[in-house]
Amino acid sequence: AFIPWVYQPAKTRLGGKKASSFEYLKMVAVSRIFLDNIPNIQASWVTQGGRISQLALHMGCNDLGSTMIEENVVAATGVKFSMSPEKMEALIRAEGFIPVRRNQAYEMMEES
Repeated sequence: AFIPWVYQPAKTRLGGKKASSFEYLKMVAVSRIFLDNIPNIQASWVTQGGRISQLALHMGCNDLGSTMIEENVVAATGVKFSMSPEKMEALIRAEGFIPVRRNQAYEMMEES
C-alpha cells in the first residue's frame, strides 16, 4: 500500500507550512493515476481527520487503514485524531462504500 502523508510542521525544528486539505486531496488523486501498479492507496485519517479521509475515498483511496491503539509519530507534532472501528465504518458507508475488515496482507477477515 501507499500512504500519502503530508508534512506536519508543528513542534518540529524544521518548521514550515502545512499542506492544505486541497493539496492533500490533489496528491491522493495524482498518486492513484501515477501509482497504478500499487493496488491499495490509504487515506490518512491520522493526519487529515475523518471528513477529508471520506473525500479521499472519492479521489482514489480504497483504504482508511486501521484504528490505532496508540500512535506516537504524528501525535508528537500535536495532531491528535482518533477513531473507533464503528465510526470508521460509518464514515465509509456515508460515502456509499462498503467497509471490509482486512489483515496486514489485505486479506478480507471474517466478521466476528
